[in-house]
Amino acid sequence: MEGIVHKIVNLNGINMHVAEKGKGPVVLFLHGFPELWYTWRHQILAFAALGYRAVAPDLRGFGDTDAPSLITSYTCLHMVGDIVALIGSLGVDQVFLVAHDWGAMVGWYLCLFRPDLIKAFVSLAVPFRRRHPTLKPTEGMLAFFGDEYYMCRFQEPGKMESEIAEYGAPAVIKKILTDRKPGPPILPKQNPFGNLRDIDNIKLPTWFSEEDLKYYASKYNHNGFGGGLNYYRALDLYALISYDMFGMED
Repeated sequence: MEGIVHKIVNLNGINMHVAEKGKGPVVLFLHGFPELWYTWRHQILAFAALGYRAVAPDLRGFGDTDAPSLITSYTCLHMVGDIVALIGSLGVDQVFLVAHDWGAMVGWYLCLFRPDLIKAFVSLAVPFRRRHPTLKPTEGMLAFFGDEYYMCRFQEPGKMESEIAEYGAPAVIKKILTDRKPGPPILPKQNPFGNLRDIDNIKLPTWFSEEDLKYYASKYNHNGFGGGLNYYRALDLYALISYDMFGMED
């Protein structure tokens, strides 16, 4: 896409796919779920044109980056370690960081663990949250939102992967990106992604084309959703590590 360079970098025990363009100060973009480096394709071109080196990886578990099978391979220590190693591979001392969703969560911990590497941080959609003094994150979500809350539904290994497989990656991605209703997002245990016929009739938003959908679907069809879902399954480990290292409570 218009001069974007792709490479595979071996770092922190995994092979990471990285897309980049431009020369100058580095702006590092981190995506969320169910996204990929591709989420930032327009920003890569725009920032490169402004004199920056725009860099966007597929995070651990996503796209063309390795996806370890163990849930314990998705803690904040692993994620921050990946990005610290990535920054080192770029040959720079600091980066501007822009991150969304799970990428923003990784960004917050990166700022906690290695603030020396970050010039400025733009967090999209996800504020930093301290650990509750008594409840694990998943326990709190279950108590407040119920067992059909999407993060609660993601917890059982293999369960959501099999449900997604019944619908197919294109239908699930389309549903996630276009279905917005008031209240906490839920995935009913029966028919979680709605009627397939309805999904097929959903019109894509103007900012997301059929070509975009095909790109995302091709990667998830090939590599599956398990890596991305493991972020949610390791959420309690994030909170535990932050408490042990920083003693952070509300």
